Order: sequence, then C-alpha cells, then structure tokens
Amino acid sequence: MEAPPPYGEVELAVIGLGYVGLPLAREAASVGLRVVGLDRDPRVVAGLNSGRSHVGDVSDDEVRRMRAAGFTATCDDACLAGAQTVVICVPTPLGEDGGPDLGAVVSATRAVAGRLRPGQLVVLESTTYPGTTEEVVRPLLEESGLRAGEDFALAFSPERIDPGNTQHGLRDTPKVVGGCTPACAVRAVAFYAKFVNMVVQAKGTREAEMAKLLENTYRHVNIALVNELAIISRELHVDVWDAIRCAGTKPFGFQAFRPSPGVGGHCIPIDPNYLSYKVRSSLGYDFRFVGLAQEINRRMPEYVVRRAQDLLNSAGRPLHGSRVLLLGVTYKPDVADLRETPAEPVARLLRERQADVAFHDPQVPAWSVDGVEVPRVDDLTAALREYDLTILLQDHSAYDLPALADTARLLFDTRGRISRPGVEVL
Repeated sequence: MEAPPPYGEVELAVIGLGYVGLPLAREAASVGLRVVGLDRDPRVVAGLNSGRSHVGDVSDDEVRRMRAAGFTATCDDACLAGAQTVVICVPTPLGEDGGPDLGAVVSATRAVAGRLRPGQLVVLESTTYPGTTEEVVRPLLEESGLRAGEDFALAFSPERIDPGNTQHGLRDTPKVVGGCTPACAVRAVAFYAKFVNMVVQAKGTREAEMAKLLENTYRHVNIALVNELAIISRELHVDVWDAIRCAGTKPFGFQAFRPSPGVGGHCIPIDPNYLSYKVRSSLGYDFRFVGLAQEINRRMPEYVVRRAQDLLNSAGRPLHGSRVLLLGVTYKPDVADLRETPAEPVARLLRERQADVAFHDPQVPAWSVDGVEVPRVDDLTAALREYDLTILLQDHSAYDLPALADTARLLFDTRGRISRPGVEVL
C-alpha cells in the first residue's frame, strides 16, 4: 500500500506566500478548504505559524483565523504530495536579458513534478510572457511521466492583487483562467469558483497570460501619455490637471490617468517588459509602444528633480546644499510597499546634485537608497518649516494637504492634489 502523504490530504497547496499567495490561501481557508503554504523563507513560515503576517493586506487576526481553520506554512515540499490543487505564486523579476527571470517558477515546478500524482490540478499565477505555461511549466511537469490534460490538469490564472485596495479584493475581482485543454480549464474554473465570485474562462493559457500583460501595458502606456502631456502642457501654459478633470466628465470613450513622478510596484514597471521580451525573442522586432512608454516614465524622476532645482533657483537658492524633504516614498498611497518606487531615483538624483535629503512617510519607519540610509524626520510640522523644499511624492491619506501648503517653505506637489497659489504642481 502507498504511504500516506506526510502532511495529509489537503485541498490546496500554495507555493509562495507573498502578496499574491497569502491572500489566495486566506480566501481558500475562509470557505473551509484545507490549505498548506510552501515558502522557502523560514522566517516567513515561522511568522505565519505563530500568527504573524508579513503582508500588508493580510492582518495578524486573519492569519490566526487561517491557523484555526487548519492552515500550516512549511519549507518542506513534501506537503505537495497530498494536495488536490497546487497553485504557484512565486515572483518573476526581470532578468539581465530584459525578460522574466523564471528561476523561481522553474524551481517551484520541479518541486511539484517531484510530487505530482494523477488527478492533481496545477495552476501557475506568476506573471510571465505568453507561452510560459505550455513551453516551460508543462514539459517540466511531464518529466514525471504524467501527461497534462490526461493524467493531471494544468492551467494559468493571472493574479489581480492590488495592494492596499479595500474595495476590490480577491473574492470580488473576476478571475481569468486558461487551461491547457478544455478539461483542464473546467477543473481550474471549478476550483476558483469555490471562493471567487466570478471566474472568466480564457480560450487557453496563452490568452490568459496575454490578458495580464495587456492590463498592465495599457496602464503603463496611458500613464506615459499623461506624463508627457504634463511636460508639454507646462511649456504650452496649460493646466494639465484641469484638462484631465474636464476630459474625465465624458461618460464614454475616456478613462482618466494622471501624471506622476514615475511608476512603481511590481506590475506596471515590470510586466510590459515580459511582452517586449516575447515579441523580440520570438518575432525579431521591438514592441515600440512599450519601449516609448518605458523611456517616458523612466525619465520622470529626472524631470521632477529638474523642476525642483528650478523652483529653488526661483527662490534664490541652489539645489546644491539645500535641504529637501520627500513626503511619501512608497509606490502607491496608504501602503508600505517600496517596490520600484520612483522616490528612489528621485532621492538618488537629488543626492548626486549634493542636496541634503530626508524623508517622511507614515507607512515607512526606515528607508535606504543604494545601501545608504535616508534620514527620517519624526516631527513633520517642524521639518516643513525648516527644509528649503518639500516634495510631495505620494499623497497618503494621513497627510493634511492644506496644512502642508500652509506650513512648507516651498512645496512641490507631484500628485496634483493641492490647488493653491504658491504651490508648484507637476
């Protein structure tokens, strides 16, 4: 008789317990599914098993409820053997060639292949280029001797987690699913329907993979459009923020995007590169829209610093030696996430120009750029009065924007939130 799986039978094993995998485990556990989580970081595993969350969108109380429902975190891939469904939620950072680094995906897939058994469902959620599920994941799994669509089911379902979004969570955000075969798709749809309100079936895995990249490339290109419009509008003496406000009143055919000091997070600055990589490697030419958007968005921190320098010059001070306070250094408001934050190149450029840089952020207790700590101010009101220039990079809800305008010696608002004479707006 075959020995029972060492971790017992579970309905779901989640590989990668980060900002995608942990909310997935939480939602599955909340509807009564038996869930185990696999992560290579022993600190993450120990914390979760002690009831502590390391992900902003999952509270300690929620982790404790998961634990009470039977959730366990582990570093031992033996847990995969007893899972009816395995979902891979590992990171895919950019590699040196500009494409996704699939090292974590390959490692996770090999771990699954080593424990694969007939009847299991395997789903990849990690963002990647179209073709990854069929061309990379499937062959690795089939080294087990089992065949996708016959012995086990294989699907791709792009993650749609939006950190800090309290209106749209995993449960009420439609879940796109593409299977390697129609039977694989049916299995995956049935699985996600247990804890997601709407499941949308794609034609196949490539379409599901492309859908994720389309979503973020769309945002990337439109942010680049308004960022360039902001630069052009200043030269044309046009208030771009008011133009966007007016255009946004149209009830059809327009979606408002707003200028920013750059793009951040894992998705928008990273994901379009996967599509560019696939086009370049498979078709032999460049995806020009993405390349242009990258060029525009990457230069926004430099534009912010140049505007800051002009603002100080107009006040009779050089940037060299001036004290500059950065407000909000996360990549989006009301989260503690620093991934790809544009605040980092802004701080770097200011330092290169010999400015004395400090920061304040209600979400971030300490911050370093290029391994060098950026001083944090605790008394914001006093700092606003003392620093030569304050740059609002992120409009956290904790900030009293009118008070910032009243108190700061010079204020540069890169988010277009403060419409008041004397406040410089991007």
